[in-house]
Formats: sequence, C-alpha cells, structure tokens
Amino acid sequence: MAVSKICAWFGIARRSAYYKPVKAEPKVQERFTEPIRKMILEEPSFGYRTVAGLLGFNKNTVQRIFQLKGWQVKKRPIGFRPRVKALPSVATGPDRRWATDLCRIWTGRDGWAVLALVIDCHTRELLGWHLSRSGKSKTAESALEQALIARYGSLGRVTAPFLLRSDNGLVFTSRSYTALVRSYGLQQEFITPHCPQQNGMVERVIRTLKEQCAHRHRFETLQHASRIIGDWIGFYNHRRSHQALGMKTPAEAFALAA
Repeated sequence: MAVSKICAWFGIARRSAYYKPVKAEPKVQERFTEPIRKMILEEPSFGYRTVAGLLGFNKNTVQRIFQLKGWQVKKRPIGFRPRVKALPSVATGPDRRWATDLCRIWTGRDGWAVLALVIDCHTRELLGWHLSRSGKSKTAESALEQALIARYGSLGRVTAPFLLRSDNGLVFTSRSYTALVRSYGLQQEFITPHCPQQNGMVERVIRTLKEQCAHRHRFETLQHASRIIGDWIGFYNHRRSHQALGMKTPAEAFALAA
C-alpha cells in the first residue's frame, strides 16, 4: 500500500509519516558530576545511595548520573538456594541482639590475621573489634569486651540481658568464651549449622569491610592493618549512611532510639 494513499485516507500530511523524532542528548550538570566522579575514584565500591548521602545530593539525581556516565556496577545474578527456615538477625531496639563473627585479613609481613567483630543488630553499629594473629577465643573475647566498654563505659554484668548471636565455630562454643559471655549476663544464640545467612547482619558488614577497606589497601603489618581498619570503622559508624536505617548512620540511629 502506498504511503500517500494511507495518508490521504487518514487525512494527515505525508511528511508526518516520514518524520522521525530526534531525541536530544541528555545533559548533566558539571556541579553534580565532578564531586561524584571524585568520590567514586576514591571509593569505587560506593553505590549511588551512599554517594548521595555523603554529598548531600538527591539520590535520584546521583543514580541518573551513574547510569548516563556508565558508572553503575551491574548486580551479580543470584540463583535459587534452598535453605532451612531462616532466623532473621534483626532486633526491635538497640542492645536487644548483638551478632559476632570472625574473618581473615592479610597483613603483609605478619601474614594472615583474624578479625573479630561485634555488631548491634538494630543500629548496625560496629561496637567492638579486635585484630590478632591468633584465631583463638581470646580474639573474640577482646572484641566482645571492647563492645561492652563502648556501649556501657565499663566491664560488668549488663543491666538488661540480651542475645549474642554467632555461628557454631570452635571459638564461640569454647569453654572460655561461653563462660565469659555468661559472666557478663548475656545469652548466646547459635544459628543453624551451615546456614550463615541466619547471621546475615554481621556477614554483610564483613563483606562491606573487605570491599571498601581490606581489599583496597596493601597492609604491610598487623599494626598498619589495625590503624586502617580502625579508621574505616569510625567512618562506618559515624559517616556512612544505611538504607535500612532510613539513610542514617549507625550512630544517628542509636541516638534516636536511645
């Protein structure tokens, strides 16, 4: 069918049938682009929400710039993983449930070290941590005692007992560690064996620490690693906003809940 005859039937100009709209190239304001570019060059693991929170920009604007500039990292596909019924590691308020775990960190000349972390499952605060060449219970005990001092100002039995979640590793089930937990008035809560997602809160923060800190530095010694990790934990608690906390920092979330 001729285009001219179709246009005559519908009463439209023939040039309209051949018209192809030209979409203008999207424009990005330099006052937004340059600060974002500098931040992701320094911290390439930051997502658009974290960048928007630190720079005080609208998150939709930052996401659009990420997409237009090709700075947005694609998510890894997650397949189906059949598991037993999960036990979420969330809490309804601060100091209702803490979670703890261990991971390994390469420290250069000092070799592999073990990092123990303690996190509040409600505020996401990293309350206690300890880096040691020993993977024994003393490392986890030091992190727990540091968390108690950070929260309560001193060591002693807590006024309101709460849960301390961990996996079933030898460290957390040892006589020394279990006795220390009981002496402070805490109650241990173990996840189902081989189901680390039940301790997802601390597992996720370990991944974040490795991506944004440990994997981005070449630690020379254990002391060097401790200094860098300590600085990052201070940033994590007081400057890094969390989507799960309504884009507040862990310190702000605790101040509002206290």
